[in-house]
Amino acid sequence: MSATFVPRAPGAADGIRASAPPDLAIAEPLPDIIPPRKARGRARRLVARHPGAVIGGVLLAVVLAMALLAPWIGTVDPTALSPTQRTRAPSALHWFGTDLLGRDIYSRVVYGARVSLVIGFSVAALASAAGLAIGLVSGMMRRADGIIMRIVDGVMSIPPILLAVALMALTRGSIGNVIVAITVAEIPRVTRLVRGVVLSLREQPYVDAAIVSGTRPSTVIWRHILPNSLAPMTVQATYICASAMIAEAILSFIGAGVPPSTPSWGNIMAEGRALWQVKFTIILFPAIFLSLTVLAVNLVGDGIRDALDARMAKDV
Repeated sequence: MSATFVPRAPGAADGIRASAPPDLAIAEPLPDIIPPRKARGRARRLVARHPGAVIGGVLLAVVLAMALLAPWIGTVDPTALSPTQRTRAPSALHWFGTDLLGRDIYSRVVYGARVSLVIGFSVAALASAAGLAIGLVSGMMRRADGIIMRIVDGVMSIPPILLAVALMALTRGSIGNVIVAITVAEIPRVTRLVRGVVLSLREQPYVDAAIVSGTRPSTVIWRHILPNSLAPMTVQATYICASAMIAEAILSFIGAGVPPSTPSWGNIMAEGRALWQVKFTIILFPAIFLSLTVLAVNLVGDGIRDALDARMAKDV
């Protein structure tokens, strides 16, 4: 007697097998044609695992949008003077009030985001690139390591902000000169980090195997050392970006940064410090935006660190 194949309904396997006759064969269940949606709840898991990084990313995106849309969301020209509207309190006409020269603080804060972001991102990129190159050379070349690190130690013995002030004293105030001054002060930090990573990678078995097999040093650096050095350097770059924004505000606050006519958060606070006891809002709003931007960059950096470091993963 030939066996009859009866399709099995989902969830009824045990009942059919128990009641089926001995000579009745039960067909195996068909595979699912439509796989389950793995993407469902992915955003929720991301927020649950890295809430700080998500918040930081949202804040940073808002500041970036504000900087890009400054000509459209700014109410007036940030450099326009209005002596009759001096030190006005926040109102419907001037949302953040006016400064000592009658300039609209809201428009100056909006345009000031451009200065801080340009300087922060530029310093992070330039310092990371220069520090990566110097760190790779120092970590791979033992003879040059001693000389390079003594120079780096000498530069790091000077506080970064003092070094930036000294460099700005030799030049005139401009955004480009501020970027160069802060970059020079931040390069040693990246150099020491990359050198430490290279020294640990250089002792790995796969690097020794590549060297023994006759691979050229440049190829070893390009294929094995450099890719494994990018992750910690990327995290360090976010902290350098936040530090550069604070350094720019400090330089502008003491009059050694960008020109006073350029709307920046440091300049706004420097111009309002004389009246901070009477009109504290002149300093309050740029200080809030500077603090939130620095916080957002640091939160994003923490999220990148957690994502790149397997030991920080919660599902491992």
